[in-house]
Amino acid sequence: MVAAKKTTKPGLYANIHAKQERIAHGSGERMRKPGSRGAPSEAAFEAAAGKKARKSAKKAPATRKTSAKASRKR
Repeated sequence: MVAAKKTTKPGLYANIHAKQERIAHGSGERMRKPGSRGAPSEAAFEAAAGKKARKSAKKAPATRKTSAKASRKR
């Protein structure tokens, strides 16, 4: 059985960037004012920032650097 590939939606910042690109190319859209209906809340921004931090922490491999002298056996 073939496992289904997990797909994720683009994040908050990807959506904001995409809308800014559309606006720059003349779509006629406008960014919503902070606090207006439908605009991302402060909690949404905090959650997006937390996801980024957790994602980068998972990717960073735990490496231990040793000096050349310590790695040689005598």
